[in-house]
Amino acid sequence: MAETKREIERKYDLAGSEGAAEPPDLTGVAGIADSVDKGVAELDAVYWDTVDQRLAAASITLRRRTGGADAGWHLKLPVSHIPGARDEIRAPLSDTVPADLAGLVRSRVRDAALVPVVRLRSARRIQHLLDAQGSLLAELSVDRVRAERLGGGRGTSAWTELEVELADDGEIALLDKVDKKLRKKGIRPSDAPSKLARALAETAPEVPAVEPAGPEIATVRGKKAGKPAAVAEEVREAVGKGPGTAGDHVLAYLRAQRDALVSLDPAVRRDLPDSVHQMRVATRRMRSAFKSFRKVLDRTVTDPVGEELKWLAGELGVDRDQEVLGERLTGRIAELPTTLLLGPVVARLQAWSVARGSSSRRQALDVLDTERYLTLLDTVDALLAAPPLKPAAAKAPAKALTKALLKDYGRLETRVEHALALQPGEERDLAMHEARKAAKRARYAGEAAAPALGKPAEKFAKRMKAVQTVLGDHQDSVVAREALRTLAVQAHMAGESAFTWGLLYGHEEAAAADRERELPGVWEQASQEKLRASLGA
Repeated sequence: MAETKREIERKYDLAGSEGAAEPPDLTGVAGIADSVDKGVAELDAVYWDTVDQRLAAASITLRRRTGGADAGWHLKLPVSHIPGARDEIRAPLSDTVPADLAGLVRSRVRDAALVPVVRLRSARRIQHLLDAQGSLLAELSVDRVRAERLGGGRGTSAWTELEVELADDGEIALLDKVDKKLRKKGIRPSDAPSKLARALAETAPEVPAVEPAGPEIATVRGKKAGKPAAVAEEVREAVGKGPGTAGDHVLAYLRAQRDALVSLDPAVRRDLPDSVHQMRVATRRMRSAFKSFRKVLDRTVTDPVGEELKWLAGELGVDRDQEVLGERLTGRIAELPTTLLLGPVVARLQAWSVARGSSSRRQALDVLDTERYLTLLDTVDALLAAPPLKPAAAKAPAKALTKALLKDYGRLETRVEHALALQPGEERDLAMHEARKAAKRARYAGEAAAPALGKPAEKFAKRMKAVQTVLGDHQDSVVAREALRTLAVQAHMAGESAFTWGLLYGHEEAAAADRERELPGVWEQASQEKLRASLGA
């Protein structure tokens, strides 16, 4: 993977587009003891995007730049939890977009071509802002920019801007204090989030391009996903007449999951923490919503899409499940006294985890490059562009969504009671696993309905999550026991003691029994009478 650097910066407008604007004196602000002039760098950058600017719409920039200390290809991805932050992924200069960077934007670009859209030439005057020990706190630059639209537009634009970029491991509080100082000097933050955004806006065609029509329902595994029922168009018009319908809320939830799925794709490719899990959750939430709200959306259209989402979650799950299992077993071993660790227990677990983890990660990455995955993304976009709405979609959300929640609850109730009626053993383990899946679906339904139903739906989701947690921990113990048995056999075949693996197996059996005893009490807290009362049903 190419080199990555986190960039946290603030941009400001400076009056005039010509001439050499003087950098403001920031010494004395937030520990800035000195500023060192680093001269002027001449930068020449060509920004690449699709013709319909899919990357720009997602605040993503891809450029090929010469000049300066970091010439090469740069891909900048927004960091959602840090305002003004972007991860800049760099690759060496080449004539074409590097494969690594192209992969990171594939979920946005799909099959569209990446082409040059804007050229920016900048004269950058640079100052390093230092503390009393001479350490770099931030870089201040004044850029005189000339932008040229490539492939149509209004030609060129020019402006001057000031940029303050935090040094590696710097404190964001420094930028806040610098911001306060600049505002006192009459220097205001830029209205544009990036140079590219400003260039696109100021060189756009006089007559806006006609947006392409939404794609038809895409194919799934080579077959048409199906067309909405004849009534769907009338329902769609009713939904569009005003906010607050059941259809509005369900579609908003589905769009949020679609957006999460697309935005998490590059995070999974970069192996960022928890990214596989979150991407898998987005697929499950969307699939669960199709099932829970089948009175709102036509399942003859959503069922095939749901099956593809299930496939994707399963492929991603190989990597995630191995990660969770490895963490659980590592924690169990750490809890044991060293006197009970007979044989190379830690080394065997590490070797087993690495061998399984490397292959599962490769599988997850390979899936993201398949035509089947890209077709799924297109299919979801098409479905949301022309949703297969049913008559209930045009109704007020209270009744339709509440009914869906209670139906999911009834499904869970049947499965929990069935599991509790069985004797401990494999059959009960399987029944509790099925109940866990029903609890997760009910929880997701509650979360989806919360914007419309408020606290009652939030409480519903919270209680369903409590049930899911108990059942989930029970299932984790079942999976852990299967792995421990495998490790015990491997240890025995290698002439090692299998004592510790057997001991851990017993611990997991006890943990499962604890969850089985805990379930009736948790289920009582989620009784139907309480839920009906809280939902007003």
